[in-house]
Amino acid sequence: MANIAAQRIKREFKEVIKSEEVAKCAIKLELVDNNYTELKGEIAGPPDTPYEGGNFVLEIKVPETYPFNPPKVRFITKIWHPNISSVTGAICLDILKDQWAAAMTLRTVLLSLQALLSAAEPDDPQDAVVARQYKENLDMFKLTARHWTNAYAGGPSVNSECDDKIKRLVDMGIEEHQARVALSSYNWDLERATEQLFS
Repeated sequence: MANIAAQRIKREFKEVIKSEEVAKCAIKLELVDNNYTELKGEIAGPPDTPYEGGNFVLEIKVPETYPFNPPKVRFITKIWHPNISSVTGAICLDILKDQWAAAMTLRTVLLSLQALLSAAEPDDPQDAVVARQYKENLDMFKLTARHWTNAYAGGPSVNSECDDKIKRLVDMGIEEHQARVALSSYNWDLERATEQLFS
């Protein structure tokens, strides 16, 4: 890895570890295999959002051209959010693309992603299905996002009605995650989700 990038990341790594957000357990950063090009980030779901109480893990790959080019970041933890792919974890956020500036840091990235969880941009979606639900039925979106936070990020909110519907599909031989995606995509309408899965 280019020396500039490695030195810069070492410095930023210390900045994150000493930050007040780490003290509050809001963000976390660690090396993968003692390697400064691959990092694992974590952000806590912000208060007063459907993600509250969840812990979201991120894969961060740092290019040799860093800090002149942004790191490649994706969610490892599955999440229901208009700007994050529910399938791949890819993120639609301008600072990770054309709005990146060399003055930005890994801490900025983690805090920006946390802010994105508080303020979705459904008109610039990464996941069209989630964005449509967000715009057409906000309560249903919040219920679904809370359910995913519980299922994948250790969030506190349990919805036994959602869990029962998933169990019914699992009993029919559908894999649990596939059942959750189908139900989430059809506003928890068991009949429509079943039709889609078995069509």
